[in-house]
Amino acid sequence: MPSPTFAQWAAAVSQRSNRSLAGSRLFPGAAKGFATSNTKGEPFNNSLQSTSETASHEALQAYAWGMTLAQTQEDADFDMSAPLEDITDAPNLTGEEAIGYAAEHMPVLTTLMQRFRREMDFSGIRIATCLILEPKTAVLLRELAAAGAVVGVFCEPDATDQRIADELKREGIAVEANASWNDEEAHQGALRLLDVLQPDIIIDDGGNLARLAIMERPDIASKLIGVAEETTSGIRAFQAMEDEQALPFPVIAVNNSAMKTGFDNAHGTGETCVTTIQRLLGPQTFDGSRVVVVGYGPVGEGFAKRIRSIGASVTICDSNPVAALRAVFDGFAAQDLDQCLPHADMIVSATGVRHTITVNHMRHMREGAVLAVIGGIANELALDELPSFDYHEGAVSTIHIPHGPNLVLLSQGDGVNYTAGGGNPIEIMDFSFAVQASAVAYLLRTRGHLEARLHRLPETCDRNIASVALELRGYSASQAATDNGYHWKLTRFADSREERGKTHTSQ
Repeated sequence: MPSPTFAQWAAAVSQRSNRSLAGSRLFPGAAKGFATSNTKGEPFNNSLQSTSETASHEALQAYAWGMTLAQTQEDADFDMSAPLEDITDAPNLTGEEAIGYAAEHMPVLTTLMQRFRREMDFSGIRIATCLILEPKTAVLLRELAAAGAVVGVFCEPDATDQRIADELKREGIAVEANASWNDEEAHQGALRLLDVLQPDIIIDDGGNLARLAIMERPDIASKLIGVAEETTSGIRAFQAMEDEQALPFPVIAVNNSAMKTGFDNAHGTGETCVTTIQRLLGPQTFDGSRVVVVGYGPVGEGFAKRIRSIGASVTICDSNPVAALRAVFDGFAAQDLDQCLPHADMIVSATGVRHTITVNHMRHMREGAVLAVIGGIANELALDELPSFDYHEGAVSTIHIPHGPNLVLLSQGDGVNYTAGGGNPIEIMDFSFAVQASAVAYLLRTRGHLEARLHRLPETCDRNIASVALELRGYSASQAATDNGYHWKLTRFADSREERGKTHTSQ
């Protein structure tokens, strides 16, 4: 059997293991096309500058996906020459096995929670979470419960992994999530969680549970210590509420932390949306395809760079001219969406903004074009304006646009990686949930002292998480000189020694 291409290998490993390729070490072994040493026989130093002449196209693809090359199997996270059957088949584990498997690869969260438990008391703190319910989320819930908090979770049916919901119920965690629920049943489930738990803190996704509390359980909302919000769309909603002076509690903008958006969005979502689409349409689906990516935030950028590396011709459409110009300087064409639609093989929305793709946009797409969402909010595509649309057509379906083409729709217009795949990789969610845990700890430390508005976590939180992550991977940040002699009076216009002498004299 011929060796797989990098695109084939990445799709299979990502979807099977739910591990992060970005940030990992790859041992290519005898895989086709990889070189691990230069023409002098010297090993590559895990960087592009070391591979300018002899590294293969596929090695460069691995680098574009954020991987480095390991010299030995012992130093590697992944071995490209190993049979795929040797990789853990995460989707087919039991609920208990899947949670345990995720926990093995989430050492940053567990390390930080050990520190927090020594520093503060979580006992009796009631925490309601509204998150995609899958193994990584369960690890966060278990850690908070082990610290003494009373925790519960709500999840929409299309983002619920039923084996995880069932396992957490068996463990005594309050779970309001069922993959078979309809919209009204989900609504009632969310209200039940609020009523039963009476939360002090909400960990939210999209601001959905906190806004439900404001609108339908205002007595609960008025007593909240605060909310930790992890998404761009949720931050956007809370900012609008703050602007209208309608925000009754402090909100920690977890999504604005560097350790969340710089990894979860760019690498986690960017990577797994690519590999989930590959799973749905074939591992070589991007090779030679003309793809329009709408939105060049961290998610759109991470997605676009990866599909370009495996053969796609990518055009960026962003309404922000700064973002569009940044895309150009990253080597992409940037155009108005209306210009691109008639020629695109695939259109991917990465904005997190309602009705990014309108019905009129759909009418101008070519017959058989693929339409997908990686931004992941309700109605990012204006499917609610299609009278004949059925939300239960499956992961790959055909929809007819009135007075327009037939289009191939992925994941019913929802975020492809968490509805048709395993969600963001385990190691990436390790970072994101470490930020969420830090936000909970910050809300407890500052209880009663934060204004009812959006807040960013202190930069020290990101630095602490990053330091732990580096150390666990065998890396470290550099140490700067503690005293570099800087003083604002030192300028290029005066003799440095004379000026320095005056400065020290004046001190």
